[in-house]
Amino acid sequence: MLYFRTTNLYLHLWQSIKKNRKIIFYKNYFEDFFANQRPKVKDKIIWTFDLIEELQQIPETYLKHLEDTDGLYEIRVQQASDIFRIFRFFDEGKLVVLANGFQKKTQKTPKKEIEKTLKIREEYYEDK
Repeated sequence: MLYFRTTNLYLHLWQSIKKNRKIIFYKNYFEDFFANQRPKVKDKIIWTFDLIEELQQIPETYLKHLEDTDGLYEIRVQQASDIFRIFRFFDEGKLVVLANGFQKKTQKTPKKEIEKTLKIREEYYEDK
């Protein structure tokens, strides 16, 4: 019974949190990446998404504009020593559209990943 009450309280608090943004997935680009991750990485990704939806201002630790791009951002996720990036862009103000994700292994973001995201964004707007 105590667990049930605690769960209800948690659900009530979770439902009452004001969301500043909404995250959506476009096609299966992100889902394919997500499905191949370890459970702890998936948990951290979900935690980061919650943060992005809820906070008015998101620290650059978790969300950063990609220089020399027109409106592309990377969601930054770190689990232990593994670093992951999930590219996204805005549509209609506060709608966050997820494109693709990858595990980062070098200091610089691979150009091919940025190009892939730009193609996904172009495809998204054509489908709209």
